[in-house]
Amino acid sequence: MTILGIGVDLVHVPRIAALLSRRRSEKFASKILSPEEYLQWLPSEPSHQIQFLAVRWCVKEAAYKAMYPTVRPTWKEITYRGLSSLGQKPCLVYHPVLSENRSKIGQTHVSVSHDGEYVFSTVFIEGTKILNSR
Repeated sequence: MTILGIGVDLVHVPRIAALLSRRRSEKFASKILSPEEYLQWLPSEPSHQIQFLAVRWCVKEAAYKAMYPTVRPTWKEITYRGLSSLGQKPCLVYHPVLSENRSKIGQTHVSVSHDGEYVFSTVFIEGTKILNSR
């Protein structure tokens, strides 16, 4: 396994709450969430919506750092799926708009921790055989 990149990020949740107080939360959410994430975010309680957005912001920032400069993903090209009720680990799904970017990103690994007012995430991206052969 070759590691393409490692990214980390730390988010102060009150910063996200302050952003949401200055603009419509729907507008902010639609900017940074993938369609799948947006559908999960919509019906949740306002207090949970802030934490949901903070986690996604943190994970996507870390993912960008891990993928750059091989690819430059947009917010909506990355979907974070948290721990499932079936016990599946959290995961990151990359669905690039440009088809040529699919072959540039291998398996993704994500870890998220939240404690009080902070969210921390780490993302590891594996290289692909195509990139490794160059």
